[in-house]
Amino acid sequence: MIWPTRRSANTPPTSDQAAAAAAAAAGNAAVPDTAAKDIAVSEPASASTMPKLPPRATVKPTVAPKAPEIRRIDLYTELKVDLHQKLIERINLSALDTMSREQVGRDIGDIVQEMLKEVNHALNLVERRQLVEDILDELLGLGPLEPLLKDPTITDIMVNSATSVFVERSGRLEQIGTRFANDGHLLRIIGKIVSNVGRRVDESSPMVDARLPDGSRVNAIIPPLALDGPCMSIRKFSKTPIDMDKLVGYGSMPPDVATVLKGIVKSRRNVLISGGTGSGKTTMLNAMSASIEPHERVVTIEDSAELQLQQAHVVRLETRPSNIEGKGEVNQRDLVKNALRMRPDRIILGEIRSGEAFDMLQAMNTGHDGSMTTVHANTPRDALSRVEQMIGMSGIDISPKSARSQIASAIHVVLQLERLSDGRRRLTSVAEVTGMEGEIVLMQEIFKFERRGIDADGKVIGEMKAMGIRPKFMEQLSARGIDLAPSLFDPFKRVEGKA
Repeated sequence: MIWPTRRSANTPPTSDQAAAAAAAAAGNAAVPDTAAKDIAVSEPASASTMPKLPPRATVKPTVAPKAPEIRRIDLYTELKVDLHQKLIERINLSALDTMSREQVGRDIGDIVQEMLKEVNHALNLVERRQLVEDILDELLGLGPLEPLLKDPTITDIMVNSATSVFVERSGRLEQIGTRFANDGHLLRIIGKIVSNVGRRVDESSPMVDARLPDGSRVNAIIPPLALDGPCMSIRKFSKTPIDMDKLVGYGSMPPDVATVLKGIVKSRRNVLISGGTGSGKTTMLNAMSASIEPHERVVTIEDSAELQLQQAHVVRLETRPSNIEGKGEVNQRDLVKNALRMRPDRIILGEIRSGEAFDMLQAMNTGHDGSMTTVHANTPRDALSRVEQMIGMSGIDISPKSARSQIASAIHVVLQLERLSDGRRRLTSVAEVTGMEGEIVLMQEIFKFERRGIDADGKVIGEMKAMGIRPKFMEQLSARGIDLAPSLFDPFKRVEGKA
């Protein structure tokens, strides 16, 4: 049996013990029940610094609390964090690596009960279970963020400061009562997230992109750049794979348009997905990738891995920031160049932001048909203009006409997505790039979402309509045995599905 070192409760933990505490957060593997005996308790901690819990504290409010409740929540948070710190002094941290959460919960529950008795705190069974759950979240998870990450109705978590947290539900932002004890508590949670993916955040590197084990995207920024203390944004991703049929069910597009998009992917047309922040570009990219044939070799390149491709033959690459000496950076452009040597059938670039646009177009033009990427833009025409500007950021001396010629020959289809005023995300345009006329890139819109107004509930009224144009890529679809009914593009036939 492994026993922890006994020491006084008032003695601060050593650096090695503090490091062990951080490492223990990752331990969650299931083992036989006998492992539960390995948690040992040392001498009781002093009760002088233990804050008292109000009799009916609001543990996890779903809405922002009123002023009289905030102090009660603060007291609960202080108690929870203080118990967490004292548990680190009492328990055998190395044993946590070999125990399941249920086993740890049983032993921690007994220890917490003893500690509450020491400070003369009498909690009922429900309150004690809730307190133990919250302490386990602190010890093994991400503290106050754990309930939010488990809530399937939440798509975005925005921590503006230790005392201000917002979430997005159904496209609407709302403030909730989740709070951190202080800036140090929030900074500890951020450090735990970024260290799991081999990154760091400190005064020398105050901005960081990371991800959670389920693929959710995390961005954090800390002082001195963040004036009100550390802040963090988490973009959650569905735990179940997204495909076109699900997007149709969500109302993002009608079934007829989804059929056309599936044909575009199967016929290996190069696709550029455009939209604003939070419009669903990555979700659309994931959905379209579901139509890629399983025998094709796909290489994905991202700043922070978000794509959830469902094929077996996928190679995932991620950029690396520079180290503390400013060396060792690997950017997207480096990875695109390397991907060309990996014999990919398709390259999927999470988002083009700068000079990698030129290398991506080169890949699309040199045998990697069916590649896809995203870009921030408000219209399909703006998307092509932004790609042209990014070519100029590559440092290669190329004339505007040559750049546009590269774009016209490499990109076949541009999809435009938008988050509407009612919070819903919609595909609003499907446009085809048809070539060049002089120095102008020609485009034709195949489908377009037409708004008609807003109903009494604030929802946007509109429908996706065919523009009556038979796309040029129909020839490539037919050559690959993909036959789409001509009626799909009939302007007098109402496209199935409304907003």
